[in-house]
Amino acid sequence: MKLPRRHFLHLAAGAAALPVISRIAWAQTYPARPVRWIVGFPPASGPDIAARLVGQWLSERLGQQVVVEDRPGAGGTIATEAVVHAAPDGYSLLCVTSANAVNATFYPNLKFDFIRDIAPVASIGNIPFVMVVNPMLSAKSVPEFIDYAKANPSKINVASAGTGSVSHVSGELFKAMAGLDWNHVPYRINFMPDLLSGQVQAAFTTITLSIEYIRTGNLRALAVTSATRSAALPDIPTAGEFVPGYDAVGWYGVGAPKRTSADIVDKLNREVNAGLADTNLKARLADVGVEPTPMTPAEFGKLIADDTAKWRKVIREANIMPE
Repeated sequence: MKLPRRHFLHLAAGAAALPVISRIAWAQTYPARPVRWIVGFPPASGPDIAARLVGQWLSERLGQQVVVEDRPGAGGTIATEAVVHAAPDGYSLLCVTSANAVNATFYPNLKFDFIRDIAPVASIGNIPFVMVVNPMLSAKSVPEFIDYAKANPSKINVASAGTGSVSHVSGELFKAMAGLDWNHVPYRINFMPDLLSGQVQAAFTTITLSIEYIRTGNLRALAVTSATRSAALPDIPTAGEFVPGYDAVGWYGVGAPKRTSADIVDKLNREVNAGLADTNLKARLADVGVEPTPMTPAEFGKLIADDTAKWRKVIREANIMPE
């Protein structure tokens, strides 16, 4: 039977619209079962706490449980690889952190390309670091620290959470930009006892870990590492006020396997951003040192790409390699 031309064109247009309708319907019904959110760090770590706070919000908004699953190891690369190889259906997400941007260069033999294989979904927030010293060190400001370090090359021991950690590369960036020389002391466990005792003299550490010691005078805060002052330490200057252009912050966010539907990515982005605008969730994140920073997927992707390039340069120039 020969169809009239008008009828044929109508059927063809309807058929062409089916994939679009299917994607929209899929996004509207997603999620239909619990979602796994994989974190590459241990329970009670910063990324784990932030993921549980945001995960609880998402569970309530999406009507399905968002289950946080910790898979620590290799600075988050084990968790990242698990999500890279997961089905791109929105049911396996990654707690993306600034460590991913560092690891892209720090680990030369990764089985994935982070920027190519993980789709940026949503930013959760920035985690400023703070440059602290033991009070036994005479320096009471960044200029005094720089003067002391230049007068005493290789005599300051600067602790970090491990070679290739964000605290390490943040310090290395400052060291290079200020033209200093010091001894890097990496720790596999908490370096705070040695910093408090004076075994090491300085560190670039999270505000959450150090703020009570700063308030009690057991540590001296010289500067925050972000481009702007931190609400948690409003009286502490930025390092960039003394070393122009210096800016180093950690961050957390949500990622998914690369081929995840744009409709699902957009839906998750909207819900995360709604949470970051919620007064209660904002306050709870601030309590653990996270400054909520809502972004579009494209904006978050640019942050990831920019930080990956930034830390690549630092790692290569400082010749930082896995131990």
